Amino acid sequence: MKTGIIIPCYNEEKRLDQEAFVSFVSQNEDYHLCFVNDGSKDNTLDVLHKMKEQAPDAISIVDVKKNSGKATAVRAGARFLYNESYISSIGFMDADLSTDFRDFKDLVKTMKNENKIMVFGSRNSGGNSKIERNFMRNVFSKFIKQFILLILGMPIRDTQCGAKVFTRDIVPVVYQEAFLSKWLFDVEIFLRLKKHLGKDNVMKRITEQPLMRWVHVDDSKLGTKDALIIPGKLTQIWFNYNLLNTDNSVHEIYGGSFAVNNASTEYSIAA
Repeated sequence: MKTGIIIPCYNEEKRLDQEAFVSFVSQNEDYHLCFVNDGSKDNTLDVLHKMKEQAPDAISIVDVKKNSGKATAVRAGARFLYNESYISSIGFMDADLSTDFRDFKDLVKTMKNENKIMVFGSRNSGGNSKIERNFMRNVFSKFIKQFILLILGMPIRDTQCGAKVFTRDIVPVVYQEAFLSKWLFDVEIFLRLKKHLGKDNVMKRITEQPLMRWVHVDDSKLGTKDALIIPGKLTQIWFNYNLLNTDNSVHEIYGGSFAVNNASTEYSIAA
């Protein structure tokens, strides 16, 4: 059984560390990498295929034809990996390796040892973490963090860290429905788990774990325009999850429609 790691990619041709990815998956047979090309306009897809040629059994490629945002890319990867019987846990990390493989493996180890359904990295947990951040990005993040805490009603220090891992059985709960936001889907993940497990039990089943290293890489896909609409998107999420309070039964969540019925390790998804 393996842990599948989803790596969403949009115009990553020049940033993908091909050697690092291929080396990791070659040395760690209990991991499988699933790269999701999110409608890239450069040669990202060609780069992904070159990596796959070096590790054909350990790398999969999902090609989303139209750029739809990180939420759609991660969800597409989760649906693909869930259909592979040898995958026991599914997580995601950023293509720029702002979180390194050592930290990700520590998340998986904690999940298994402590019998959690989800473990996620935190860039705000103090300790001996070596964190490098852009100053203005840090100020903006702190402002948004307070808004998110209000929406969640959960003591989570860092919802937006791009390193999370889930047990296989909870994946349909998290990824069955499309997300409202392209970039704030992490907030929706926590709200879905809270709704599924109940607010009194959710924090007992998930763990926030400090990262030893996290480096913000320039050329972020989240532009100024996207940043300006974040408060409005968070308000929309709060309204939909807390006021509308739409519900899905366990039967619906675990319906067979979640799995992607495609035996190939490479396929296209119509956005």
